[in-house]
Amino acid sequence: MSKTFKQGRPVALANWLLVTAAMVIIMVAVGGITRLTESGLSITHWSPITGAIPPLSESAWQAEFELYKATGEYKNVSGPAGMDLAAFKFIFFWEWFHRLWGRLIGLVFALPLAWFWIRGAIPAGYKGRLLALLALGGLQGVFGWFMVRSGLSATMTDVSHFWLSIHLLTALVTLGGLVWTALDLRQLASRGAAPARWTRTASWVGAILFVQLLLGAWVAGLDAGLASDSWPLMQGRFVPEYDGARGLVWAATHDPYLIHFLHRWWAWVAVAGLVVMARRVRPLERRASVAIHSAFGTQILLGIATVLTGVALWVAVAHQIVGALLVASFAWGAHVLGRR
Repeated sequence: MSKTFKQGRPVALANWLLVTAAMVIIMVAVGGITRLTESGLSITHWSPITGAIPPLSESAWQAEFELYKATGEYKNVSGPAGMDLAAFKFIFFWEWFHRLWGRLIGLVFALPLAWFWIRGAIPAGYKGRLLALLALGGLQGVFGWFMVRSGLSATMTDVSHFWLSIHLLTALVTLGGLVWTALDLRQLASRGAAPARWTRTASWVGAILFVQLLLGAWVAGLDAGLASDSWPLMQGRFVPEYDGARGLVWAATHDPYLIHFLHRWWAWVAVAGLVVMARRVRPLERRASVAIHSAFGTQILLGIATVLTGVALWVAVAHQIVGALLVASFAWGAHVLGRR
């Protein structure tokens, strides 16, 4: 193996990971569309291999439609609304494409990983980390199926918002890991630097951001974005009415009005943390600081616009995309703070 080949691989590995990260961001966007179009329960079975092929005949389409008709969502929501086969094909497409894109990400990650591994091009200390990222991608698919399965009973009209949050947050953690590892490899290629460390600032800002992302996932899962179409007040009040009969903990994890309120105002706690982080990053790498400021500023504006437009599809999807970009910029800033 040539010396040039060995020296050039960290950059190639980093570029491959960043391409995968971009695909994960697209995946988050497609997942948002799938959720907002109520498409997630249109495919009622999990076939990792054969599921990549959509129905190819009218009889096959009708068979899929009959399976969907057995769900609580069809019986209680889409059926009474008059869903026909053409409308079913529309929601089926988004769930099918969401799953197909997940399969493509798996191939884009696994095949180059095997090639780099066989060629001995993975630097020391990185094999375990790359295998962990591969495992996270596999878990993402498993969690996605558990999410779908949670909504398939005859009494359910939607998936569990808890499983939706696990599914989404696993994707965002994977995204952060991809960006972090790519930056480590670029540092290794440019100046032989050791991997960056995880700092205290990254820990407390990351914890605040995690709570905000969790609340956002619950808002999506409970359709809590529709709890109010005004800002800053909800229902003409600062704190909206909510169901507290079963206790505050239950309300904070199940009531759409309270969860919407918490997501709306915890955002400013996240902003404060990100501002502190960006200020500490700025002297070290200005571009990362600008990325953090741009991401959270845009995210706040899109969040308000999502509320004021009554959760307009493309505004809400843009809000979710920028949320993923915020995670990527956070990973970048955290990496800058931890460089040695």
